[in-house]
Amino acid sequence: MLREKSVLVKQGRVILRRVKLGLWGPEVSEVCFGSLAISPLQGRVSEKEGREILRYAVQKGVNWIDTAEIYDNYAQLKPVLQEYPELKIVTKSYSVTEAELKHSLEKARRELGRDFIDIFLLHEQENHLTLQGHAGAWEELQNAKAKGLVGFIGISTHAVQGVRGGALQPGLDIIHPLLNYKGLGIIDGSLHEMLQALEFASQLGIGLYAMKVFGGGHLTGEPEKALKFIRSIPGVQAMALGMSSTAEVDFNLAVLDGQEISPELRQKIRQRERKLYIADWCQGCGNCVNICPQGALNLSDGQATVKQERCVFCGYCGRVCPHFCLKIV
Repeated sequence: MLREKSVLVKQGRVILRRVKLGLWGPEVSEVCFGSLAISPLQGRVSEKEGREILRYAVQKGVNWIDTAEIYDNYAQLKPVLQEYPELKIVTKSYSVTEAELKHSLEKARRELGRDFIDIFLLHEQENHLTLQGHAGAWEELQNAKAKGLVGFIGISTHAVQGVRGGALQPGLDIIHPLLNYKGLGIIDGSLHEMLQALEFASQLGIGLYAMKVFGGGHLTGEPEKALKFIRSIPGVQAMALGMSSTAEVDFNLAVLDGQEISPELRQKIRQRERKLYIADWCQGCGNCVNICPQGALNLSDGQATVKQERCVFCGYCGRVCPHFCLKIV
């Protein structure tokens, strides 16, 4: 089981752990800044506000950022990456073919202002069959790594079989799996099955960093439990946390540092219940249904409907709606 904690970095009162991703991955902070929460895709904060929250997290010791082509926030991140050239960057792409991967990689390098992308992942792979379907993109990703354009390669996944298929993928370094204490968002199995798959990947030396730790917001009522659960899983070295306020940064890092949380800070991070709103002018085109990784959306009577309990508030649906009908509120 891999859970190497090599360095404790003290930033003010908070000590942020450093970890190694798998046998051959990079050394990073235990917390990765998940930039979806500050991106236009979710619209929680302005571009400028999001950038300031990111800077604050970096000053607290977070040394890597998770983004994706679909988040549409490379321009938001670029100034911070220029200010802190030591920061590591992860991005993800839905590329299928060699040509699409080349385009996505060049876009990332150009718009992030980085000749070198530390970690590049194929986005939302479901199983070995989807990986086979993305063979052209994977081969090009391996070529990019060999050329020194990318440091480490892998996949993100919401699926048990995605983890298992990824662990056996030739040349794969890192898997970014969906993981939380209730198993919310797993698309093809139980939490127990996901934990078994992660143990399998860990035994093969794969680097693992979790996503959707708070279940897309459904688990914010017990945030300490959510964070400590991830840390308790052998072989999962790190976690990407979406943070849209400096208070959330302070809270998450303090919990992981074992500090007592003040009532004032707890009140600041208390979130109201969120939901996906669908406007009554929905035309029923089905674009949102097709892109939803959770199967939370359906068409009924010519309009989109949502199963709120399945929605993880990623915002992907809103990006493909031609009539701007969907919004997380």
